[in-house]
Amino acid sequence: MSILKRFIFAGSVLFLSLWVLNSKPFNLGLDLKGGVSVVLEAQESEDRPLTNDDMLGVIDVIRGRINALGLTEPVIQRKGINQVIVELPGISDIDRALALIGETAQLTFHEAEWAPQNIDRLTDEERTLLLGDGVDIAYLKQQLSNQETVLRPLILKKKVIQGSQLSEAFAGADSYGRPVVNIKFNSEATDIFYQVTKRSVGRPIAILLDGVPISAPNVNEAIMGGTAVISGSFTTQEVRDLVIKLKAGSLPVPVEILSNRLIGPTLGLDSIQNGKYAGLIGFSLVLLYMILFFRYFGLMAVFALLYYLILTLSILKMMDATLTLPGIAGLILTVGMAVDANIIIFARVKEEIKNGESVSAAVKEGFSKALVAIVDSNVTTLFAAMVLFWLGTGSIKGFALTLSIGVLVSMFSSLFVTKLFVQTSLRFINLPKWVLMGGIAND
Repeated sequence: MSILKRFIFAGSVLFLSLWVLNSKPFNLGLDLKGGVSVVLEAQESEDRPLTNDDMLGVIDVIRGRINALGLTEPVIQRKGINQVIVELPGISDIDRALALIGETAQLTFHEAEWAPQNIDRLTDEERTLLLGDGVDIAYLKQQLSNQETVLRPLILKKKVIQGSQLSEAFAGADSYGRPVVNIKFNSEATDIFYQVTKRSVGRPIAILLDGVPISAPNVNEAIMGGTAVISGSFTTQEVRDLVIKLKAGSLPVPVEILSNRLIGPTLGLDSIQNGKYAGLIGFSLVLLYMILFFRYFGLMAVFALLYYLILTLSILKMMDATLTLPGIAGLILTVGMAVDANIIIFARVKEEIKNGESVSAAVKEGFSKALVAIVDSNVTTLFAAMVLFWLGTGSIKGFALTLSIGVLVSMFSSLFVTKLFVQTSLRFINLPKWVLMGGIAND
């Protein structure tokens, strides 16, 4: 590949990286941005004692709901026998977080009838004479045309379908553009739903979420195909969250929220600010060292290092990675490795110059002979990062992720970008060896 083509390729990658960095902010972890911390306790009933499988199921369902939100590096861990700690970085709406992870999300479909509006005024005896024994009354919240909200009583009969019999759930809109949830039943429930709607023409089918009616559409005709629409006074956000809960499934046992709180950055604002200053000072010292000891080639390495940082940060953004303090530590570690690779290369170039090679030939041989040492050291680091990512959790995975990406990009930066800058400078600028190599050329 010619130098011009390499420059076009490197420039295109740089332009894309800068565009990505400018397109959206970083996702920050709990230690840098804060978020929501919730402690949940699983509840057992008299007829069903709590088991270890129940707790594993609770954790799996909560993790599925959180993953559907697109959050990265949440902390979900078991505490004791029946408690779960959930920490969500970057979440400020605590009510939404509680509704999403704490509700059981048991969806049920019932044959129903509209109850008389005066049902509340009847005594228990009058209600029994009118409706019979064992009939449940539920109240559906409806919004009138004048925006007034009323509670309309429903007589709940036989439960016919439950949420575990759903095969699909996705957000949609009705003919008026109002948000709804479209659902599809599995093959077993499809037949049941057809038979139920066939005998319920002219009457409502009540849809309950955790025992609370959310919709009760009237059946106009028997419905085939196993599809239905859950409509109501939903906002777009409520529909999205309901879809998440239906897809992730119901919690195997009810849970109670013991505590919830918004938490700030665990490092404190002062520590974060000091960390920024420390990083800038450390990076500046590295750049100063490279320029003082390697002169012009050191300056080329500095440009390659800046290129490395921009590319690495843009890749992390494209992956929607959450940046935590351990992740930043992994990034800084790879900065040192990128500098180390350049030092290895320049040391090899020095040896070639001592052996009487021209600067151009020495650079070519130096990069070639340093390749094996650089690849070996980086591959062993990659293996360690893979083990950390496989066995670690939370912020440890964040460290392993940034370390892996940083190692790969640092190899590209050292072996491709630095070489491109150096070879280009030699082609167009004729400088003496002491300017090009500084201290290592005068040993």
